[in-house]
Order: sequence, then C-alpha cells, then structure tokens
Amino acid sequence: MTGKLTQGIHHVGLTVPDLEQARAFFCGTLGFDEVGGVPDYPSIFVSDGAILLTLWRAADPLTARALDRRANIGLHPLSLSVADDAALEQAWESVTAHPEVVVDAAPGPIRAGSTTRHFLVFIPGGIRLEFTTPFA
Repeated sequence: MTGKLTQGIHHVGLTVPDLEQARAFFCGTLGFDEVGGVPDYPSIFVSDGAILLTLWRAADPLTARALDRRANIGLHPLSLSVADDAALEQAWESVTAHPEVVVDAAPGPIRAGSTTRHFLVFIPGGIRLEFTTPFA
C-alpha cells in the first residue's frame, strides 16, 4: 500500500448521562456550536469548527458506569487542541470555573522537558478531557 486510507477524524461519539449537562459544558463553557442531533437517539451534535462531537445519552444513566481508563478498552482521554499557552490558560480558567469539573492534572508540560503543555479534567458526567498545546 502506498497511501493512507484515512484523512483524520470525522467525528467522535461520547456517551453522556445527561445531554443538557453536556450541552452546557461544550456549548456554554467551551463555545462549541450545536449543529444537529437526533431526538429519538437521543443525541446532539456539537462542533468547534475543527471537530464534531456526537453527544448521546446513555440508555439508562442511573446504571451506566464511568470508563475506568486502566481497566476498559476505549477512548481515554479525548484531547482537544488549543492554539498556544495563552489559549491553554484561558481554557483552564473557563473549564475549572464550570460546576462539577474535577481537575485530574493542572497545566504543565506533557512530559519532562517538553514545551508542549496540557491539563486534564473530568467534565460533568465523568468524561476525562485533555487540553493540549501544539507539539513543538
């Protein structure tokens, strides 16, 4: 094979316990636009112009289990790109001011000696989300 068969990410689907709570975080806190949805699914689609997320409600939010990143196969974390260190700090301030966000790792180098910086949080509903500056 001489070429790549894919061209990046089309969308990422996230199961959430509460669509309104997820909408408030992604649209209210991060400034995403709601660009669609399927009420019977039930789901909403949100986008920052570069990524499309499908947020769909768990069938039974009361019995749904949160992902244990060390025990389950699957996505962990979802990492969103920010433009630079100033944007990372702005995201940190906005995200950590949102109710029910739990900090997993404060802003810092992605690994010792790296100029790429990031932070990790658990957003309302328990999804682990990372914000990362471009690789340098």
